[in-house]
Amino acid sequence: MANHSATRKSVRKNAKRNERNRYQGKTTRNSIRDFKIIDTKAAAIESLPGLTSKIDKLAKRGLIHKNKAANLKSKLTRGIQSLAK
Repeated sequence: MANHSATRKSVRKNAKRNERNRYQGKTTRNSIRDFKIIDTKAAAIESLPGLTSKIDKLAKRGLIHKNKAANLKSKLTRGIQSLAK
């Protein structure tokens, strides 16, 4: 355990940030899972901007790499094209 007060504070901050990052990552993964279940093109097009925003925020905060974010958005967009109207 940390002996200095600054180090104790650092441990608390890291724990809080870790919890927040895990929550955001899990929420985005759940949103992607729910998006893949959508079977109508109109509903998919409607929910895509919100999902891409979440993915971009993860990349901006450094939780995922920017190329991974681009690949995810590309795959999701291509998936919309294969849906029936």
